[in-house]
Parts: sequence; C-alpha cells; structure tokens
Amino acid sequence: MKAEYYRERRLEVAGWPLRLTSYKIGEKFYCHADNVSPGANIARASASSQEEAERLALEKAQERLQRTVRR
Repeated sequence: MKAEYYRERRLEVAGWPLRLTSYKIGEKFYCHADNVSPGANIARASASSQEEAERLALEKAQERLQRTVRR
C-alpha cells in the first residue's frame, strides 16, 4: 500500500521543537510526533480522519514534553 495525504509541519510544544507527520494508509490516518533533532519519536496516533490523528498525537506529545526536565 502507498501512503496518501502526506503532511509534515513543525511546531513548538512546551518550549520544544516538534515535527508532526501525518499520512493515510488504507482507510486509516496515522500521525507521529518527533523532536526535530535527533528525531526521536515522542508520540503516535491513528484515527479515521487526519485532523483527529494529529490532535491525538499532539495531545500525547504535549503531555510528555511538559513533564520533561530541561537542564
């Protein structure tokens, strides 16, 4: 299967740079959030719409990044 509706955007969440990538495979949309450098995965989500998948991944990422201690 081929990915469709690919979208990538960069945001800042809780003071951290974040890349949000979403796409559709089959009938489901997938989204993952990673920190821009070095690209470690922070959150993943899937849903029936692209907006919902992005919202879920963004909520998980925000929760996790807010708990991260900066040194």
